[in-house]
Amino acid sequence: MTDEQCGGRRPGRPLPQLRSAAGAIVLAAALAGLAGCSGGATGSAGSADRRAAVPDQLSADPLTAVRSAADITGRTGSAHAATELVTESAEKKAVFTGTGGYDYVKRIGRLEVAVPPGAATTGKIVEVVLPGTVYLQNSGAKVPEGKWVKLDVRQLPDGNLVSSGATDPASAAGALRGAQKAELVGPETVDGVPLKHYRGTLDLTKAAEATGGRGGDGLRMAAQTFTVRDVPYDVWLDEQGRLHKVIEVYTFAGVPGSKEAKDQVKVTSTTSLADFGKPVEAAEPAAADIFEMKPTESPK
Repeated sequence: MTDEQCGGRRPGRPLPQLRSAAGAIVLAAALAGLAGCSGGATGSAGSADRRAAVPDQLSADPLTAVRSAADITGRTGSAHAATELVTESAEKKAVFTGTGGYDYVKRIGRLEVAVPPGAATTGKIVEVVLPGTVYLQNSGAKVPEGKWVKLDVRQLPDGNLVSSGATDPASAAGALRGAQKAELVGPETVDGVPLKHYRGTLDLTKAAEATGGRGGDGLRMAAQTFTVRDVPYDVWLDEQGRLHKVIEVYTFAGVPGSKEAKDQVKVTSTTSLADFGKPVEAAEPAAADIFEMKPTESPK
């Protein structure tokens, strides 16, 4: 699965730190300034092809188990996903929910994210992710209906880890490669499946280095933007070491440069995976369906 071995002030107005690129403005407006920053996909065909001679097994060492989850999950070929992203600031709270999946062999995923009331767009934002690239549909008022906006995750200060209202399955798993602390909380049953629950902190810079290539770009950008370096996480793995659920908590400054607690925005991202190996429908949009925004154009 390796690639090469929000708390806004007013609806429709992007957070200051998201003004660095036209694409960032598109995304911020789509989320009505509620969520500040989703990472480049980190899946890899290589790891899917290099299947172990023996079945994967959950490591007895917690840190190894957590760090290995991304690659083991990738070897399943694909997975369906449910996401929830909650942004909380001193002024407001917003909840985004999504469904979709990721194909680790083709290294492409698709999510449909429900937009909460008050956003600059209505209905669902559709997101197609590849290593280092994200396509968004229904991302702003000036984007024609049915058209897509193509972004390089390096255009987004958070690397698209949360700004589209979800952390894509590959990035959520890839972040665990940067785990620095891990402890076994204990066995738990989630949706009828017996799992092991682990808790600790991760470093997104380390995760980007371990992921490598374009798949690491989103994690690298997020590491530079989020204000809490030691990212808290909870993860649930099965006996094979596959990722079933992960919760990651990110923090960024709603007021650029501020370290005041009142100015911080907490983003709690939850990704749940199921139906391992079941085909996922995801395709890169056709070139004719891509809407090109002018560098100075706002989507509002």
